[in-house]
Amino acid sequence: MIPATRIDRVNILLVDDQPAKLLTYESILGELGENLITASSASEALKCLLDNEIAVVLVDVCMPDLDGYELAAMIRQHPRFQKTSIIFVSAILMTDLDRLRGYECGAVDYVPVPVVPEILRAKVSVFAELFRKTRALERLNAELEGRVTERTAALEASTQALQEANHRKDEFLAMLAHELRNPLAPIRTAVQLLRLKELAEPHRIRARDVIERQVEHLVNLIDDLLDVSRITRGMITLQLEPVLIGAIVARAVETARPAIDAHRHALEIDLPDELISIEGDKTRLVQVIANILHNAAKFTDPGGLIRLSVRREGQYAVITISDTGIGIAPELLPRIFELFTQVHSKSERAQGGLGIGLALVRRLTEMHGGTATVHSEGVGRGAEFVVRLPVMAPQLAGLSSQKRESGTIPRIDPQRILVADDNHDAAEALSLQLRLAGHEVRTAHDGVEALALAEAFEPDVVLLDLGMPKMDGYEVARRVRLRPGGRRMKLIALTGWGQQQDRDRTSAAGFDAHLVKPVAEVHLFRALAVAVDIKHPIEGAQAG
Repeated sequence: MIPATRIDRVNILLVDDQPAKLLTYESILGELGENLITASSASEALKCLLDNEIAVVLVDVCMPDLDGYELAAMIRQHPRFQKTSIIFVSAILMTDLDRLRGYECGAVDYVPVPVVPEILRAKVSVFAELFRKTRALERLNAELEGRVTERTAALEASTQALQEANHRKDEFLAMLAHELRNPLAPIRTAVQLLRLKELAEPHRIRARDVIERQVEHLVNLIDDLLDVSRITRGMITLQLEPVLIGAIVARAVETARPAIDAHRHALEIDLPDELISIEGDKTRLVQVIANILHNAAKFTDPGGLIRLSVRREGQYAVITISDTGIGIAPELLPRIFELFTQVHSKSERAQGGLGIGLALVRRLTEMHGGTATVHSEGVGRGAEFVVRLPVMAPQLAGLSSQKRESGTIPRIDPQRILVADDNHDAAEALSLQLRLAGHEVRTAHDGVEALALAEAFEPDVVLLDLGMPKMDGYEVARRVRLRPGGRRMKLIALTGWGQQQDRDRTSAAGFDAHLVKPVAEVHLFRALAVAVDIKHPIEGAQAG
């Protein structure tokens, strides 16, 4: 509860044309400790009222120029004095009609002459305290009204923000459905073509390539969504190492080159002669630059120009990417790095994206201690993105090249492999892939069947889905490890969950490796190669 503000002293106005009476009133009321003001006429009293905030007026009924009734009526007509208490002092015998007239003029009480000091003090004290509490309540109400106004404004702002977030969520879901249907449509068409017996081999190869490209596109969409979730919850850990800006740019351009070439854009790259090194996560930094390049390629009309330049400014490496694309409206610039922001209407671009690529750019850049900004002259005038990253000490700049991750699929001797997955299509497709590589494969579609086959088939490697009916993959792994011969089997988790706590849980359950669906062919066979070669650490299979 908010305490009322106390008014220590209030003003009491004493009005009488006889100085002796005024002295008497001052003597009687002095004990109250209030501020006493005297006036010898009605006009003088009105001036005092206008100059001061008066709590109580003690006025003689009979005065020469204006009597007490007329003064009281004038006081009550003024809006400032609606709550001022008026007490009449009368030396003549007053009838009920006189009293009624006084009340109608605004008086609240009467004091007869001769005045009894105790009674006068008691009445004035009551009305003074009433005025004090009224003013305190008014101030309290004003404070409360101010707070209510502030909270109402805050609530309205929050409501508006929630409505905006809900609207953007709906737009995002609609865009997500659109983005998922885009790759699914050619996948379905390619599958239907592959069913045709008379389909020529070149067309069959083309259909397979379409499926592979579109599945990769779907994987990238899902990875971006997961990255946003992980960053929001603080689940991403950067793998920091010294890296050259030139190497990051080269990998990013390599990643974005298909999109740039598909739109027939020209790409100009301007790199400095000096080697600029930073401490960062190479994969994530490549993702930052590639996302901006993809964005530039997507929102620039065919045949446009994209420029990428790198320079050093003090302790920062500055990467600038500009384009001749559709530009950004001024009102959207402050929101361009927010999640699910779309810079165009649905009718303007068919491939709008999910509005998360630039959000990842800003958040990943900030995680590296840098900044990401954007500038545009407006719609149709292109855009310029600037990423600033802190550079490393000069002695580390000699790291001019880094070994590229090999995409070669390792060759391994034929193995006995058990594939357990309740998704029949996934299990059969993976089994066929392994059989074509020369391995002996069995399949199971629930945990109980997988456990029985593990005992009867005695596989070298078990690819085990975690979310299976009858018995989940964790329990299957624990029971396999308890059985004779179970220790020699290599257990590889096959799941859609890929966060660190998921990997920790599979490790605790007895798995040797953890693969995240959908698994690329190279990652699958690398995991198998590590699993069957006990001379190499099993951590090498943690990719995927």
